[in-house]
Amino acid sequence: MAEFTTRLKELRAAKNMKQGELAELVGVRRETIIRLEKGQYNPSLKLAIDIARVFGCTVEDVFIFEE
Repeated sequence: MAEFTTRLKELRAAKNMKQGELAELVGVRRETIIRLEKGQYNPSLKLAIDIARVFGCTVEDVFIFEE
């Protein structure tokens, strides 16, 4: 079974950024960021790109999909 994981929490910590700050930057609610970090939500392509841009990396650097 494929597994979806994220480095979101790690990337936020490296920038000393709170969940609410990231949510505001990408135009979503804080709850969306919480669910993303827990692996309970799959982001849209636009949201994934917006988040990656905040951290200056690729979508693949933030979101990992493993078989």
